[in-house]
Amino acid sequence: MTTTVLTGLLEETAPAKVNLTLRVLGKRGDGYHTLESLVSFTTIGDRLTLKSGVDLGLSVSGPTAAQSGPVEDNLVLKAARLLAERVPDLALGAFDLLKRLPAGGGLGGGSSDAAAALRLLARLNKLAPDDPRIAEAALKAGADVPVCLDGKPRVMRGVGEVLSPPVALPPLFAVLVGPGFPLATKDVFAALGLAPGETRGEPTPDGAVPKDREALYAYLAENGNDLEAAAIGLAPAVGDLLERLRTLPGCRLARMSGSGSTCFALFDDARSSADAAMKLGPANTGWWVRATMLAR
Repeated sequence: MTTTVLTGLLEETAPAKVNLTLRVLGKRGDGYHTLESLVSFTTIGDRLTLKSGVDLGLSVSGPTAAQSGPVEDNLVLKAARLLAERVPDLALGAFDLLKRLPAGGGLGGGSSDAAAALRLLARLNKLAPDDPRIAEAALKAGADVPVCLDGKPRVMRGVGEVLSPPVALPPLFAVLVGPGFPLATKDVFAALGLAPGETRGEPTPDGAVPKDREALYAYLAENGNDLEAAAIGLAPAVGDLLERLRTLPGCRLARMSGSGSTCFALFDDARSSADAAMKLGPANTGWWVRATMLAR
């Protein structure tokens, strides 16, 4: 994640979020699910720029812009307005969003875009990154926005409001594959079928994530994505994709990210992930395929 100052513009990348694990620990009485997820970020993502001195606005372009929905509903504008409600006389501006990540794919593209908007506004208004008003606006904007604010690997808990200290991960390389269709988060959680008040386990303590690569793979194998089976029930093609990823040379683990439909495969080195992307992309023109490295 980088911030760049252009002439008259501020620019941020909005990296893809990957849920390396996703445990659903229960369902609250208000209908929200309590989660525990080891989250990391990638070297690829969307790009957001901010032009100051003009009215709040947003333009969206890029290869996946058509998937992002109406501009007025975009989380970039929602996050900006939420921060403006909390910071008197907040200087705003016109955002330009270059969409590269697929929508509805479990990569947190909209949440990462919203977090990038908050970082840009903080920079423009000389707000400290740890200003509590930024965190408040992030949580109001969406459950995944707080963990996207600094783009560091963390364990997120609750409904996204409880974040562990940054987690040190070994080098991990991945290929991300979107199968060409979205999955609605609410539909996947509904298919999980938890009743209000039902619990499924306890959170793990901070410090439980291993730093050694082999130990980390064992940890990931033991802590999966509880939404995978529900997603496959709704879209069997997700299961087919996972089986395909597991056959790739050098694949150490294949899993769905978030509520899907994007899946990922992990590798020990960049060459293996790049080879996997070259093997998958040309043969599956309807898929979104990218090789990347996960943040450490």
